[in-house]
Amino acid sequence: MTDLEEFPRVVLGHWPTPFEPCHRLHEQVGGPLIWLKRDDCSGLALGGNKTRKLEFLLGEATANGADGVVTFGAIQSNHARQTAAACARVGLPCDLILVDMVARPTENYRASGNRVLDDLLGATVHVVPDDETALATAATLAEEQPDRYFIDPGGSSPVGALGYVAAAEELATQLADVADATPVATGVRPPLRFSSPAGPGSVVVASSTGGTAAGLIVGLARVGIDTPVNAIAVHSDATHTATVIDQLVTTTAALVGIEPPSPERWSVDGSALGDGYGIETEASHEALLTLARAEGVVLDPVYTAKAFAALLGSLPTMDPDGDVVFLHTGGQAGVFAYADAFS
Repeated sequence: MTDLEEFPRVVLGHWPTPFEPCHRLHEQVGGPLIWLKRDDCSGLALGGNKTRKLEFLLGEATANGADGVVTFGAIQSNHARQTAAACARVGLPCDLILVDMVARPTENYRASGNRVLDDLLGATVHVVPDDETALATAATLAEEQPDRYFIDPGGSSPVGALGYVAAAEELATQLADVADATPVATGVRPPLRFSSPAGPGSVVVASSTGGTAAGLIVGLARVGIDTPVNAIAVHSDATHTATVIDQLVTTTAALVGIEPPSPERWSVDGSALGDGYGIETEASHEALLTLARAEGVVLDPVYTAKAFAALLGSLPTMDPDGDVVFLHTGGQAGVFAYADAFS
């Protein structure tokens, strides 16, 4: 098994991120207690899950002598915004190729939210109409400056997934600390209720390009926690999402020198996708409002609200004695891009 210290890394985030229970929500919805792993609090330009990936990706970029970074996303890409922030932190020029792929022709969507931050952080932004134009733009940038470092959409490569292999170690420590804790007062941070001696009932996470889920699957197996990861598909259907995750699990496991975790360690739920990527559903809208008003925690309309909606919908089928971990991957800047939905 390869030590993560052997991989180049730049520290970008505030670690560990908080791990906290949703007591008021539990009183309202019942079922197992939901714990939030707050990677929305990772610290880099409003935070989010991509910060963990970018620590390893920019570690590799700087180790290889890159003189710039290029990455891809949708117009309201959280990954693009965090990449721009990470590049500002390490002093590398950043080009963002943003594809106009979501049928939401509002001024808020096109000019607010993450797009404000992309410009604020100093990125050079290329808004393109389709994937074909995105690839052509990338080819032009590579020709102009051959030593640029290209980051896959979502940072979802084996190197990027190392961020969530590391996150699994952090989560394992927090699970152990909470499971051994004695509550200081009624209703305050009780011991975590495991459905098995090896971990909580499940870890639930939104999944688009698959790197976060794959890193968690490999990382939990690596530290000996049997908890299954339930990836909620928010970009493509469950079949495609499962294929992407499976490929990344295999390649990431090889990178850290372990056998690929068995398929029983993870699943993909496509029930929350609705009409497609970036398009709200009634359930995701309600999930966003429910958590905000019960716990003061804001989800984002594209990723975490859909994943949380799937979790809330499945609570009646879950073991009430096996608590659930929800990985909050951030993205709250997207709320401003969807402001018309809340007015």
